[in-house]
Amino acid sequence: MYRNYNKIEIEKVFSNDSALIPAIIQDDITLKVLMLGYMNKESFNETISNGKVTFYSRSRKCLWTKGESSSNYLFLKSIEADCDNDTLLIRVDPAGAVCHNGTKSCFNNDAEGFIGRLQQIVSDRRKLMPENSYTTMLFNSGAGKIAKKLGEEAVEVVIEAVKGDKEQMIYEAGDLIYHLLVLLEYYNLSIKDIEEELVLRHKSNTN
Repeated sequence: MYRNYNKIEIEKVFSNDSALIPAIIQDDITLKVLMLGYMNKESFNETISNGKVTFYSRSRKCLWTKGESSSNYLFLKSIEADCDNDTLLIRVDPAGAVCHNGTKSCFNNDAEGFIGRLQQIVSDRRKLMPENSYTTMLFNSGAGKIAKKLGEEAVEVVIEAVKGDKEQMIYEAGDLIYHLLVLLEYYNLSIKDIEEELVLRHKSNTN
């Protein structure tokens, strides 16, 4: 069931019955942006009523519930307005692919933040194997060497944590994450695979 929404904010958003408001759709667990749609007061009320996100189609001039033909519904979790009351942020539990191309998002945001960028750099290193690269050396050394380095960095994080040295713990954690990315890449895995596993665990614990 979806969480409560602020009626005062929403009433401000749709103070004009003909208003058409952008609605940003965000995954409730991963917080990834999935798509952008538009809502009028009628589609908003329909969304609240049935718990499935319903938009207003600007091209067809009618309401449409996302997933009505594919069953890939966007189940409502929460909804809020921005500070100017002219945009909605809607968090959902998607039942399947969101984009018409069959992907989970209409945006290419599978790898976000610098860790995602670092993951891509590690992947590129493996493809190009540049000389005098530490990453290249690790890949040439094999899984055993990479795993050993990962274990060493994990121990370093534990040591700094026990000492209570936060700065060094952050530094060693950076090394730990880097070597984890290398090991994942060696086995053709990624942070995305770990994220999907954690999402499954979260859903099983909250059902």
